[in-house]
Amino acid sequence: MRWWSGVWMIAGMVVLAACGTSAGGGSTGSASASGSSSARPSSTAPTGAPPSPSGAGPSTSATAPSTPAAHCAAGHTEISVAPGDAVERRLCVRPGTVVSLVLRPRTDDKRWKAVHTSAPALVLASGWRLDADGTAHAALRCAGTRGGEAEVTALAKAPDVAGAARAVLTLHVSVVPYTTQG
Repeated sequence: MRWWSGVWMIAGMVVLAACGTSAGGGSTGSASASGSSSARPSSTAPTGAPPSPSGAGPSTSATAPSTPAAHCAAGHTEISVAPGDAVERRLCVRPGTVVSLVLRPRTDDKRWKAVHTSAPALVLASGWRLDADGTAHAALRCAGTRGGEAEVTALAKAPDVAGAARAVLTLHVSVVPYTTQG
């Protein structure tokens, strides 16, 4: 066996070992409404998990396991995004949940333009409204029986600059179905 074959085998084992430790590690923080957003469920809906105490944005990575279903919001929930909040968030909901997304006025020269979803069959964005003060509102309606994940992006653009609006907020929505008895 040549010397470089041994080097490649050792390099491969090091990469595999590194991948194994990063996939199993990670924080087990809240996936409900991390960062400094406020999740205010209606009086009939159970509460989601509290925001992360550090207020430092999302506490789980894209490869981390999902939050326990006990912390998923159901019914009606409101997510409020203020200037300076984290640009990526995670939210765990039950099927049939309606999320009211409130985007507070931006402090930079950009204005809220639209909300798009990566999976409209799972999470449908509707009811887009922009108030005179710059606050934007949207309703995110989750599928009634299906489970899955979707990315909801809020777009913003400076009114006097040509070009397309850019994504400035990403909400990772996990729809977790109820367990069946049987």
